[in-house]
Amino acid sequence: MAVPKKKTTKAKRDQRRAHWKVTMPEVTTCPTCHAEVRPHHVCTACGEYQGRKILKKQEVAN
Repeated sequence: MAVPKKKTTKAKRDQRRAHWKVTMPEVTTCPTCHAEVRPHHVCTACGEYQGRKILKKQEVAN
């Protein structure tokens, strides 16, 4: 089993973790109702995806 010979310093540890930052999710606009929608997801406002009606009116309201 691999065991480190020396203690990893806080600087080296933090350099390795420097790219773990949280990013904002990408957001686009729905072409039908112009609401904000995540890419490749059904619009929760109107229920459409790529020009097709996926969700009915009752499912969108919930």
